[in-house]
This record gives sequence, C-alpha cells and structure tokens, in this order.
Amino acid sequence: MAELAWLGVLRHGQSVGNIAADRAEAGGAETIDLDTPDSETPLSDLGTRQAQALARWVSGWPPQRRPTALISSPYRRALDTAAAVAGGAAVRVDDRLRDRELGILDRLTSAGVAARLPQEQARRRFLGRFYYRPPGGESWADVALRLRSFLADLRRESPGDRVLLFGHEAVVFLLRYLIEELSLEQLHGLAGRPLANAGLTSWEYVDGGLRLAGFDDDAAVRSDAAGSRQIHV
Repeated sequence: MAELAWLGVLRHGQSVGNIAADRAEAGGAETIDLDTPDSETPLSDLGTRQAQALARWVSGWPPQRRPTALISSPYRRALDTAAAVAGGAAVRVDDRLRDRELGILDRLTSAGVAARLPQEQARRRFLGRFYYRPPGGESWADVALRLRSFLADLRRESPGDRVLLFGHEAVVFLLRYLIEELSLEQLHGLAGRPLANAGLTSWEYVDGGLRLAGFDDDAAVRSDAAGSRQIHV
C-alpha cells in the first residue's frame, strides 16, 4: 500500500467550550453554559495565542520537513487553529475529521447525565466507551469508521506527502488506534487522561509503514512562552 512520508495531527487550541466544560465539571453543574453550537464554538483568548505559537513553530521547521498538505475538521475551533498555522496557504476541510457527536448528551456534564439520563449512564457503562452510541450521536466505533475511510483516501491520494491535520481529542486517540492497530485495551489506556490543547501527535514513515514519532507534544506552546527551545518534528 502507498504510504505517507509523515502524518501529524494537532488538537485545536483551547476553546471557550473547553473552559465552560471544565468550569461546569469542577462546580458540579449539570449543564455546560455555552451559547453556540459545538461546531461553532470559537477559540478562547488563550487558544488564539496557542494557535499563533503553533504558526511560529511550524514556520520554523526546515523546508524539507514542512507539511505539503493541511487538512482540517470543519469545526470553527479547528479551522481557526489551522488558519493561523497556514498563514494564507490552502487548508482543505474534511467532515470526517469533525469531533464526536454527542447527541442527547450534548452540553451535559457527568453529573448532568447521572441526574437527567440515568438509563443512558447505565447503558454507557454496560456497553463501554468504544461501542456506546448516545441517541442522536456517535460511538467511538462510528468515529473510527469515518476515520478509516479518511485514511484510506489520504493514502491513495497523497503517497509520499507530509500531511498535517487539525482535529479533536477523539480524532487523535482514534487515529492512533487505526494507524498503530492498537487493541481496545490499549486505546482505553491512552484515553485515560485528557490531551493538551495545541498538542501534536505524529507518525513518520519507517520500514514500510507509519511509526509513532511523538504523542500529545505541546512543547511548541510551552516553549513559545518560556523562550527558544529545540523541538523535534
């Protein structure tokens, strides 16, 4: 099978939705206070600065290591991160990179699900994270299916290219699951902690296939705040 030379995926910068969700969970609220649909939730002020830091970082990569194609989720927080990094270059949008759709669970915290939808909470526990599909939403298996299609098309259309994606936490976890052929146990182990905003996960072509080169590396935004630092890409 034809293969990419390098594939990277950046999780979007911090969004106002991330802030609202963290605040709601910490405060024990049942709902997340947001006035935009998930697809239109913008970056926070910090997220904008993170996107700008990523732009400076990527522009400093050696020419032979820079991406030859940029592809983003259609969600605003990912698109805005991609636009900053692209610096005027073309960014392709692919709906298959969108975040997992939560359906009936949208805008509910863990406390909200327990209080308002106890049957769904019990069903989620019984089926497990990978196979549970909330009414009107997607399971992780559903997201993996669309990402499998995306990867097949990308490999066929872009052999030898260096491709940088802009997406979401679930997309990062499930790309690792598919590319590295992880078990569900390994996937669940990875997903046991949240990913950093503006973190890079990447794979390099080695010995006939893509091999993990870095996971959830937010050194770009950390080093931008702390000063110059050598970063492996």
